[in-house]
Amino acid sequence: MKKTTQFRNILNSAELEFICEAHNGLSAKIVEEAGFKGIWGSGLTISAQFGVRDNNEASWTQVLDNLEFMSDATSIPILLDGDTGYGNFNNMRRLVNKLEQREISAVCIEDKIFPKTNSFIGGHTQPLANIDEFSGKIKAAKDAQKDEDFSVIARVEAFIAGWGLAEALKRAEAYHEAGADGILMHSALAVPDEILAFKKEWGDRSPVLIVPTKYYSTPTDVYRDNDVSIAIWANHLLRANITTMQKITKTLMEDQNLLSIENNVASVSEVFRLQGAAELKEAEKRYLPEVKDDISVIILAASQGKELGELTLDKPKVMVPVRGKAILSHIVDTYNSINIKDLTVVRGFAKDAVSLSNINFVDNDDYNSTGELWSLKLALDAQKKQPECTIISYGDVLFHKYIVQMMQDADDDFVVMVDADWSQSRNLNRHADWVQCSHSNSRQNYGEHVTLRKVGDNMNQDDINGEWMGFLKVSKNGMGRVNSVISTIFDEDSTKDVKLPQLINQLIENGEKIRVLYTTGHWLDVDSLDDIVEAGAFNA
Repeated sequence: MKKTTQFRNILNSAELEFICEAHNGLSAKIVEEAGFKGIWGSGLTISAQFGVRDNNEASWTQVLDNLEFMSDATSIPILLDGDTGYGNFNNMRRLVNKLEQREISAVCIEDKIFPKTNSFIGGHTQPLANIDEFSGKIKAAKDAQKDEDFSVIARVEAFIAGWGLAEALKRAEAYHEAGADGILMHSALAVPDEILAFKKEWGDRSPVLIVPTKYYSTPTDVYRDNDVSIAIWANHLLRANITTMQKITKTLMEDQNLLSIENNVASVSEVFRLQGAAELKEAEKRYLPEVKDDISVIILAASQGKELGELTLDKPKVMVPVRGKAILSHIVDTYNSINIKDLTVVRGFAKDAVSLSNINFVDNDDYNSTGELWSLKLALDAQKKQPECTIISYGDVLFHKYIVQMMQDADDDFVVMVDADWSQSRNLNRHADWVQCSHSNSRQNYGEHVTLRKVGDNMNQDDINGEWMGFLKVSKNGMGRVNSVISTIFDEDSTKDVKLPQLINQLIENGEKIRVLYTTGHWLDVDSLDDIVEAGAFNA
């Protein structure tokens, strides 16, 4: 049911109905959860929560922005306390248009002069609007509405100004004739006598709304027995907030700890609940790519990187900045961009300088006397669960995300990435992990299942099919064999200074099929100062 229709049903109900004040999205949601059928968007409390006076010091557009949050947070109708309509008849027309856009169900305007003053501050001295001018505002509002169920409530301030019952009836009748859907009769007395006198004379010509803030001790059955349509609890949530906040802040200031207040305030989880955190979590499951909890990444980053000279005197190579961020940050961001979050970084040199958030760290304190394979062993030993697959990569290699996606899509137990974009004119004496494969990369054998034959930094040029890019994917099924090979290698080599290619070659000697995925470029191994310069233009 439309919110406007919901409010019409409340307004025209045969029973006494109640609506409660709210002043922001959170309080509006609390009002709805309490069971109220409608919300009073109080001018007093909305202005107060902004920290300004109830004298139109908050602009009408600021009120609208606030109302939008209230409307979005709830499914019940809101009756806005629209002061005097924020101007003349033309402002009133625009107000109605903007309220309907935000699914605000009704507006209540009072027959005072803009800018208004709160009715409980020197009410007897406040001038009232010209009856004909105010009736014109009501007509303009009704002509402007597009939803036939949108309601305009006329608030009569005759009793507040001390002008008596006759004036209250005169004004109510004029506003009723102008098209008002209900009359809010206001009084500042501590008893409901003025309201009841009006209601007796007014009868049932149109619904009557009341705000019993001052005559709060009156039994509710009095309103019910006199056929009041709606009673508005107009400002009590804000007042309760003020009392509670004053008490809590005083206690915090005096006690300087949280122990004395924790049991007297809402839990953080309750705040999250009211904010709709659970709904967002469910929506993420539906609309976001699945976070790949079944994939673990181990980034080997224990070395200093002495080849970079002064850049690595007090930090490892992986923390050297490129385009304002550490090399390692770029790597982590690329993995995160495809929803791979389970990242373990093996630190070594200046390990305290490697401090990124949301990353697992394993420390290789023997980085000076050990190699990449020992770092990998430490990381594998620290794994708390066995993922469906593990991607092993270096901490100084920048890459495009599609490279990892290619490895993800391959079902093989062992997968490596090979760059086929190399030339015979390149310097084969530079350090690189060259590879020999079962097939070269060509259009003729595109799509064939290419396997790795060997990898190393010393290989005949005629045997080279490309360069290993430093990525190895191992399935859950293959990880047991990897651990077995690592154990064997270190049983035979007590120095522990072993490179990662030795693991790959040993797997091949043991008869394992290591799948080769070819690509051309789109990665960068940062090994020199020239590479740092080139990394500045690398876009992952």
